[in-house]
Amino acid sequence: MSKNSFDVVIVGSGPGGYVCAIRCAQLGLSTAIVEKDPHLGGTCLNVGCIPSKALLHSTELYHQAAHGEAHGLVIDKLAINVAKLMERKGKVVDQLRKGVETLVKKREITVHKGTGSFVSKNEINVHPDDGTPTRVMGKNIVIATGSVPVSLPFMQPDGKQIVTSTEAIAFESVPKSLLVIGAGAIGLELGSVWSRLGSEVTFLEFLPTIAAGSDTDISKLAERAFKKQGMKFHTGTKVTGCKQLKTKVVVTAEKKGKEIKFEAEKVLLSVGRKPHTQGLGLEKIGLSTDEKGRIPVDSFRTGINNIWAIGDVIEGPMLAHKAEEDGVAVAEAIAGRKAHVDYSRVPNVIYTEPEVASVGLTEQQASDRGIDFKTGKFPLLANGRAIAQDATDGVAKIITDAKTDRIIGAAIMASGASEIIASIVAHMEYGGSAEDLAGTVHAHPTISESLKEAALAVQGRAIHSL
Repeated sequence: MSKNSFDVVIVGSGPGGYVCAIRCAQLGLSTAIVEKDPHLGGTCLNVGCIPSKALLHSTELYHQAAHGEAHGLVIDKLAINVAKLMERKGKVVDQLRKGVETLVKKREITVHKGTGSFVSKNEINVHPDDGTPTRVMGKNIVIATGSVPVSLPFMQPDGKQIVTSTEAIAFESVPKSLLVIGAGAIGLELGSVWSRLGSEVTFLEFLPTIAAGSDTDISKLAERAFKKQGMKFHTGTKVTGCKQLKTKVVVTAEKKGKEIKFEAEKVLLSVGRKPHTQGLGLEKIGLSTDEKGRIPVDSFRTGINNIWAIGDVIEGPMLAHKAEEDGVAVAEAIAGRKAHVDYSRVPNVIYTEPEVASVGLTEQQASDRGIDFKTGKFPLLANGRAIAQDATDGVAKIITDAKTDRIIGAAIMASGASEIIASIVAHMEYGGSAEDLAGTVHAHPTISESLKEAALAVQGRAIHSL
């Protein structure tokens, strides 16, 4: 096999791409990655999940210090150094970049830097920013090019006044006012970051509730908690236009048939993401996308036998951990092993404070499917650990099949919910019931006990709530 010919060529090195490459290498397959950006790791590592979490953590520390009087914290002249904040974020990202590069290098995975496009079903042309294009051959090719932010026809980001998440994680100073279009995970997280630092943050959300896809009870509770933190929300509001002035942006919207206007120093467009397949040359090999721009697949295999697709470019939740599971599954399939990912057990998390985490079906989804279900809830107001750490805004909810008691969904709004939700996923993986969860010993005092109590509540047996 020539130096530019491989068993597997993966286009894209985000969580799906680089994980797929590592697993392929573990399985003895010669593997190459084609990556257009200077660094491996994709959106998640470089301008998404990781830098945003670094900012969320730093600003939460600042927020706690600024509101710590009840805990005996008295801090004079508390201030924030945005440059230092961004410097730390950069160090976190750089450390993880080096980690990924080391893993890839140690597995002897070849990296080709440049934009990849199909020449044939086995050939990828790699176009570097400068230099001569090269051609890479692959017995199997995996499309793992991720997604990009969606914009509005009348509101295109300029990177300064109207921004995407990429710019919103790198402001040089705290904007006096920030208007966030879309109250989903990305908008809520970045809105929280800048609100904590003193920006006046307002959300415009087209849907009737925030945190689309979340349990309705949780969404309403989350909105109430975020309002207490100083953020403002306008749900059921359709953005219709905008005008950029020298020092501000004026956004026009419609709510209940009435036109309203909003002004802000900066506007964050956070209305979703779409598959990034432009420039791949799919038409050259006869592949097409669906109405949402996704590549149709059957067990990750496209309409061309040796070409696979994973992550955000295919159907399913646009989440980094989902892409990772896709990547492992494809590597296993290419190696001739059985592979499957159950998307019904992929948890979804919003990393605000409190965090919002869920898995499986909501009550509404269960009802829409005609499932006879039971629900158990437990408020964090009755949880000892939550009271001790002043984190009582939240609730745990378990949804079960009424006939079998099998857990079909769960949601938790709590400090640390992103870590706690894994225990529910584990129970769901083996078809566990509310009784199984209720019988699982949880350490006391912990916020995770709220899940045990919610499971007990399914049968009316909660100990610490009425």
